[in-house]
Order: sequence, then structure tokens, then C-alpha cells
Amino acid sequence: MSDATLDDRLVELETRLSFQEHSLLELSDSVADLRGENARLVLVLRRALDELQQVRAGLSTDLAGDPSLEPPPPHY
Repeated sequence: MSDATLDDRLVELETRLSFQEHSLLELSDSVADLRGENARLVLVLRRALDELQQVRAGLSTDLAGDPSLEPPPPHY
């Protein structure tokens, strides 16, 4: 092989390597963004579940504790 052919191949390999490094950095950034978004969504879901449990606990306490708080029967 001639030096020109080797140089062309070397340039091609360096170009491919550079493209792959750039692609890996973009993928790494995307994964980091998704992890952050996932963590935020987990927090939101936990808060929503906590609020739902509080509402359920409040409803069961209100209805079971005081008969006057029970809704009237459907025939009223």
C-alpha cells in the first residue's frame, strides 16, 4: 500500500472515531437527562400517592367516626 492510501485510511478512521465519540457524549447526556426526569417523576408520584392516602384516611375517619357525617340514604 502506498503512503497516500494509508493516510486516507487513517483520516477515515479518525473521522469515524470522532463521530463515535460525539455520538457517545450525546447519548450520555440524554441518559443523564432521562435519569433526572425519572427522579422528578418518582417524586411527583410519591407525593400524589401520599396525598391520596391522606384523603382516604380522612374519608374513612370522617365517615366511621361520626354518623351524622354519613350521606343520607338514596331514597331521601
